[in-house]
Amino acid sequence: MRSSRSTAAEVQAFQVSGRLAALGRWCFRHRRWVLAFWAVVLAAGVLIGGRVFEGSVAATGSGGSESARGTSVVQAADPVQGTVTAVVDGPAVDDPGVRAAVEQASAEIGKLPGVVSVADTYASGGQLTAGDGRASLVNVRMADGSTARQLTAVTDRLERITASGAHTVVGGDLVLQQEVKDQTAKDTRFGEIVTLPLTLIVMVLVFGGLAAAGLPAIGAIASVGGALLAMFGFSRVMDIDTSVLPIATVLGLGLSIDYALLMVNRFREERGHGADIAQAVERTAATAGRTVAFSGLTVAVALSGLFVFTSPVFRAVGAAGVSVVVIAVAAALTLVPALLGFMGRRIKAPTAPVPDEGFFSRTVRRVQRQAVPVMLACVALLLAAGAPFLGSEFRNSGADVLPKSFASRQVAETVQDRFPAQAPAAVQVVVEGGAQQAQDYADRVVAKLPGVSGVRAVTPLSDRVATVDVLVHGDPQGEGAERVVGELRADRGGLRTYVTGDAASLVDFQHEIGTRGPWALGLVAAGTLVLLFLMTGSVVLPVKALLMNVLSLGASLGALTLVFQHGWFSGLLGFTPTGGLETVIPVLVFAFAFGLSMDYEVFLLARIKELHDQGHDCARSVELGLQRSGRIITSAGLLMVIVFAGFAAGQMLMVKQMGIALAVAVAVDATLVRTLLVPATMTLFGRLNWWAPAPLRRLHARIGLDEHVELPPLAAAVLPAQRPVAPEAGAPEAGASAGRPAGELLGAP
Repeated sequence: MRSSRSTAAEVQAFQVSGRLAALGRWCFRHRRWVLAFWAVVLAAGVLIGGRVFEGSVAATGSGGSESARGTSVVQAADPVQGTVTAVVDGPAVDDPGVRAAVEQASAEIGKLPGVVSVADTYASGGQLTAGDGRASLVNVRMADGSTARQLTAVTDRLERITASGAHTVVGGDLVLQQEVKDQTAKDTRFGEIVTLPLTLIVMVLVFGGLAAAGLPAIGAIASVGGALLAMFGFSRVMDIDTSVLPIATVLGLGLSIDYALLMVNRFREERGHGADIAQAVERTAATAGRTVAFSGLTVAVALSGLFVFTSPVFRAVGAAGVSVVVIAVAAALTLVPALLGFMGRRIKAPTAPVPDEGFFSRTVRRVQRQAVPVMLACVALLLAAGAPFLGSEFRNSGADVLPKSFASRQVAETVQDRFPAQAPAAVQVVVEGGAQQAQDYADRVVAKLPGVSGVRAVTPLSDRVATVDVLVHGDPQGEGAERVVGELRADRGGLRTYVTGDAASLVDFQHEIGTRGPWALGLVAAGTLVLLFLMTGSVVLPVKALLMNVLSLGASLGALTLVFQHGWFSGLLGFTPTGGLETVIPVLVFAFAFGLSMDYEVFLLARIKELHDQGHDCARSVELGLQRSGRIITSAGLLMVIVFAGFAAGQMLMVKQMGIALAVAVAVDATLVRTLLVPATMTLFGRLNWWAPAPLRRLHARIGLDEHVELPPLAAAVLPAQRPVAPEAGAPEAGASAGRPAGELLGAP
């Protein structure tokens, strides 16, 4: 019988040192508590976090800009939450039955709680009548703070205007906001329902077993619950734009699957080397766990660039995205080891290590023989793919973010076509002054500007605030409208004015991106360079990674321009092109796609550096590194593409744009860049890949985050201290195989 001192020494000899290894051991031994904790997180996320869709709001423009300040002045002077607009179409407007039905509905709606005023064509002297005389509008202004129930009561009453065969469609900005919220929630649920089964099928094919495939799916579901809970918390302290929710959800789902896939794959490798379950979990946490933690840090750094901007939508996406990344990493480092404790024996382990010869090693050798032509061809292809983005145009979409079948879009288009005098003006000037001052300003300054086609009547909102609606020639968000915005801001007629409206918001967004974008790009680039240097000890590899990520990102934005601006495959994807990209999309695509590209860069470089540290030369390190990680990187990329494509299949235009852009970015990065461009460039640079100035080498020796972990030799038998606390019902203990040869453990004959 061995003494306790000798047993402890043996345990120490075979245990892996480091905090992540210790975390993996703890989660394995206390897996019931870990699983219970994540079950509570999931339940809370479903029950509480699901309410985040109810509290979401529409984006309000560039924070702190003139257009945003003008909107705030209007809201303070006229505290109305928004408008409900009904189009009563069909019979002639002067039909007695139609008139009686409309007037009765207006009278009843005016008495409903939350209603400020009701206007119809009969009370306004025919101003709300279509040019053909066969349709009219009913406008209902709702008080600030009115509830969803009050809104529903108003819309229900308007929809009952059917006298004399009239057909009524109800829309307006409040209905648009509600339809966007509802459809966003539906698209998010649809994306989750569609992608999870498909990813499960792919993972079964990758791992050859349901247990190994199901584990990442379980981790992803728990992470989504945590992400919803985190976003619900953020919605209590800041405005969360409706579009943020599916974007953050898809990121959390994709990262969780990727990280769990990496952990399970390393677990299988360690089992294939003869480790028992406890040892395999520990070694997985120490190796793949470090890669996951480092990868999550790089993605978080990329998303942190969004905090440089002042727009609420960017900051909300940044906050939600970083929290989702943290949750995905936490699930991979805690929940996955616990699940491996429950399911590890059911996960099929390979009967031999990953072979050094295969598809990826042969591909690398072919690339290495023609490194220059391959590199030039890849760069030329990526530059050509990104070229269409140079001609991209940007728009702030309204009701056209929804399909044409939605009521709010139908009303918006009907008003634009048949009631042009009631359509929103391209530019609105908020004047701090009396109605007469505003009228003089409109006659003296606005009406004389080139590009202005007309000025609507001045609308006084209070004794000291009035608005002037400005009509422009051509596209209301085109270059002509933008010039009018600039001219109105240059000549304010001696008054305090705020130039707002869609055209002004577009100008302010573009100005913010142009002025703050370089700072955000610099922050992300600097953070990424520092992190990759701390990981690799090289200054060459981080710079190359940045350049290749830019090429990959350009290809994604080029595809986005072709599809959503020029309409390629719009019929197949089920949308109507708006003639441009959503203003916020390129910035969000940059942050997310850049982070995800670095995700795969870390996956690959971690293996290459591990092999290089073991003494292999650069060419052999790349060959073996891609051979041992290429299958997982490609599989992870395929799973991520499935997730993004599932969300792109929804109906919300902004979510569709993000889904397509990120799917293209991941597909290009996980295949063309990682399989061809990285091996080609590393072959050309050779030993220079690992170069750094002497002072930086000394710095890395002191503070570097070495990815490679020195693993102790596996024990011939499982030590008592390494056995799990309690075996699973119906399954042998992890230590029940003590003393049996590795071949028998793996099921070898």
